[in-house]
Amino acid sequence: MSRRAQIVMTDEEVAAFLAEERVVTVATLGPGGRPHLAPLWYVPEGAVLRGWTYGSSQKVANLRRLAQATLLVEAGDSYELLRGVSLECDVEVVDAPERVAAIGVDVLTRYAGSPEVAASATQFVRVQAAKRVGLVFTPTKVVSWDHRKLDGGY
Repeated sequence: MSRRAQIVMTDEEVAAFLAEERVVTVATLGPGGRPHLAPLWYVPEGAVLRGWTYGSSQKVANLRRLAQATLLVEAGDSYELLRGVSLECDVEVVDAPERVAAIGVDVLTRYAGSPEVAASATQFVRVQAAKRVGLVFTPTKVVSWDHRKLDGGY
């Protein structure tokens, strides 16, 4: 068996990893054809990731031109601990205010640390939703790795 085959995560491991980590790097293509990278908070929902961002951001301009992105979530401070998931995605840019607000509430709930904090910030989310869009990332290809599966052997 190849080393590559040994470090691939199962679907369940990918889901657990995406639920555990907190920041995804979103790569879109800028107007000059170069990659544009931006961090984003996200909510995993099965294989799909959802987030929200300012509608005037460069990544949104890029996604309106080409609704595709590559996402990277990674962790590990040394080679034998490296883990990651790369997702090639089709992207839906959500403009409907109620859907944007719903995504915003889900993101805030995940990152606020408690449902009470998220509930108290609902009005903040509604105000912010007017300036933001939702992003729904649907993977078309997933590549994963977990070097911990090699038990220190290379």
